[in-house]
Amino acid sequence: MKYERIPYLVVFDEVSAFKDTYGGQIGKVAIEAHLLRPEVPSDSVVIFSHPIGGGAWLPLVSTLAKRGVHTIYCNTRYRGNDTALIMERAVMDFAACIRDAKERLGYSKVYLGGWSGGGALSMFYQAEAQDPRVTHTPAGDPYDLTAAKFIPADGVLLLAAHLSRNLTLTEWLDPSITDETRPFDRDPRLDLYAADGPRPPYSAAFVAEYRAAQIARNRRITAWAKQELAALKAAGLADHERCFTVQGTMADPRFLDPTFDPSDRRPNWCMLGDPKVVNDGPVGLARFTTLRSWLSQWAYDESNADGLKCAARIACPMLVIENSADDACTPSHAARLMDAAVHCTKDHHVIEGANHYYFGQPELAQQAADIVHDWIAAQR
Repeated sequence: MKYERIPYLVVFDEVSAFKDTYGGQIGKVAIEAHLLRPEVPSDSVVIFSHPIGGGAWLPLVSTLAKRGVHTIYCNTRYRGNDTALIMERAVMDFAACIRDAKERLGYSKVYLGGWSGGGALSMFYQAEAQDPRVTHTPAGDPYDLTAAKFIPADGVLLLAAHLSRNLTLTEWLDPSITDETRPFDRDPRLDLYAADGPRPPYSAAFVAEYRAAQIARNRRITAWAKQELAALKAAGLADHERCFTVQGTMADPRFLDPTFDPSDRRPNWCMLGDPKVVNDGPVGLARFTTLRSWLSQWAYDESNADGLKCAARIACPMLVIENSADDACTPSHAARLMDAAVHCTKDHHVIEGANHYYFGQPELAQQAADIVHDWIAAQR
């Protein structure tokens, strides 16, 4: 089916004590969005968003439009750069796009397209729409989502979705780093990439020890970030920030051991390439961050956008599509999210052989689009 791609902006006012994105008018937030409108009219739309956006041209998005599904991709203000990203502000951006789709574009039914990291963002939005709680960021900065009165969506789609940024980063952290001031002095007993380090297949006991060490490392960084913020406030610098780097963020045993959380994924590989390289490369998760951003998006215990906690707070129809050869999200991600969403009616599908992005797999992207199309039709 033919469709028209319409780029547009959603602009709203926001007062902030400091600016966390580069450029743009102070006091204004401009959200870039694309409406992919098929030639057949519809009163329903799937709206995608992701904390750092950039997915308007992904295979699934355009394939949905070709299938006749009205689709919007909404970038947050942090498009392409999560260095200072605050999840509470990202979900406010998503909310502005959803409200615009209903009030200006006239869609009566909205379904949230939670692809990859957009899954947790979608559940965070729906949780705050149905059970509003958040009035401050984890850093203690006022940011009242309850006053925004989010419009509940008619359903949530989890499409190759991982748990959330805080939980996924923790499962990818390299626990062989025990001192953040000396990140390249590593404990070979826990270093998956050391010449004399552990080798797959990994025992259940080793994985349990490894996971505990990953959580402990995340909590050490969190404790330090809180101490630094407290010191700034005590010095009368409440609006100041500190930037820092985090090495070793791509060391999940699942990347090396295909028998752990088994699927059709390629071993010794991740969605960003060779995990040994990415572990310390510039594109690893949370490589460059700030005190506030760490607490909001990466902190294991502190993030308000924790996917499992948000899933437990929502009640709506949920479609879950997982890809059997996904090199980012293994089967346990979908399973845990579905288990957490105890108040949702759930439909679950697996696309056999599909990778995370459907790159080079147009027929599998089409299969996923067919499932989404038919599921939306069944919600009438």
